[in-house]
Amino acid sequence: MQVEKRVIALVEEKIADRPELFLVEVKMLPNNKLIIHVDGDEGISIQDCVAISRHVGFHLEEENTIEQAYNLEVSSPGVGEPLKLIRQYNKNIGRTISVKLKEGQKKEGKLLEVTEDNLLIEEAVKEKGKKAVSVQVTVPFNDIIETSVLISFK
Repeated sequence: MQVEKRVIALVEEKIADRPELFLVEVKMLPNNKLIIHVDGDEGISIQDCVAISRHVGFHLEEENTIEQAYNLEVSSPGVGEPLKLIRQYNKNIGRTISVKLKEGQKKEGKLLEVTEDNLLIEEAVKEKGKKAVSVQVTVPFNDIIETSVLISFK
């Protein structure tokens, strides 16, 4: 846990002058792989990931924070990664998302709006023998287990 706290501080230090960038998560896996996911309101460049990796790697080595060999990976969250922060939701307004709810339900639809407490999605509801109708549904963040962006190849 100490390693992750130090890495969070190092990443935040590196991106402090870049308000469009934000840290999504830091994970130290049992196989000594250190994963840092950073994103941006308009995405993040490879150059930004490299700069963060060099900054974090340099300081971890200088401070001997991790005693054993480790693998450092800095990237944006992958397409299949669940959304974790409100900023990620805001970035994906207008895209189709899949939301898993605590009661076991699943909602899919176009993300229309994000507030501090809720999502507003436009869901296509189809009744038997009728044409699908678009319905706006408010989903409280407290009811959400996981949200993913759906990729369409149409």
